[in-house]
Amino acid sequence: MTADLAGLKETAEFLANRDNFYILTHQSPDGDTMGSGFGLCYALRKAGKKANVLCSDDFPKRYSFMYEGYEPQKFTPETIVAVDVADRKLLGTRLNGYADYVDLCIDHHVSNERYAKSLLLYPDASATCEVLFQVLTEMGADLDKRIAECLYTGIATDTGCFKYANTTKLAHIIAAELMEQGVDIERINREMFDIKSKARLKVEQYINSAMEYYLDDKCAMAAVTLDTIRKAGLAQEEFEGIAGMSVQLEGVQVGVIIKEKDEGKFKVSMRSASDIDVSAICAKFGGGGHVKAAGCTLEGSLSDVKLRLLSGIAPEMGIDLWLA
Repeated sequence: MTADLAGLKETAEFLANRDNFYILTHQSPDGDTMGSGFGLCYALRKAGKKANVLCSDDFPKRYSFMYEGYEPQKFTPETIVAVDVADRKLLGTRLNGYADYVDLCIDHHVSNERYAKSLLLYPDASATCEVLFQVLTEMGADLDKRIAECLYTGIATDTGCFKYANTTKLAHIIAAELMEQGVDIERINREMFDIKSKARLKVEQYINSAMEYYLDDKCAMAAVTLDTIRKAGLAQEEFEGIAGMSVQLEGVQVGVIIKEKDEGKFKVSMRSASDIDVSAICAKFGGGGHVKAAGCTLEGSLSDVKLRLLSGIAPEMGIDLWLA
């Protein structure tokens, strides 16, 4: 199915004319899918509509300020909206049943699979929350502090606190407008970027110790298996955003974090610190994302997964893998 491409006006009219919304977020939820999901939910409820936010995984504790006091409403869904979900596979097991019934997808991933009936896609936007802010503005929505904090968090986390290359001029302008609603940026940025749990520090220590270097030290790669997670007592929820560690070492152009999700099934997170398009690399393996940040899922042995990834990365660096 090829989605009909929508604009801001069409999307705003669609939301204004529909009711009883299920808002789908992606599995392993991050700040952007959480922020756009709850931001849209609260805006729709303020407009007198019914709306719930759904996810295959539990909502992470670090985003509890978004869903504190949130109570699911009882209704029969009439409208299915996906936010920040580029591929139906990212809906996860619990939401997979909605994959063929998504009426509208709001997204910013250039790799969007266009699985929804209608798609609002701004691939140059820093975050889906940046797109959603424009939609809500077009609707004339009443943005309060809570909605503003949701949208700000999505933009801040997807831009790495406004330091990643995807940060746009508009992202700064929108952030400034959201601050007018009383967003406590000091608290949010400290919680998102500075405070670390003991479990998170343990994960980071392991990733540092497991890091391996390939392709003339231009590629850094760390892997964590289910067995390691169990034996080392690593907290699953503390792996969010860990992929950025892979490109912190000077000289590394592409970083890879491999995490075993199920037996023999690995989630791959890839980051670029150069002009190499990791979305194109991940697309070779059925994944996608952004130029600087992308991912995919591979099955097999860990050694086979590493080799397949390196075979995809090496040509982009102009390196013959077998001579490296």
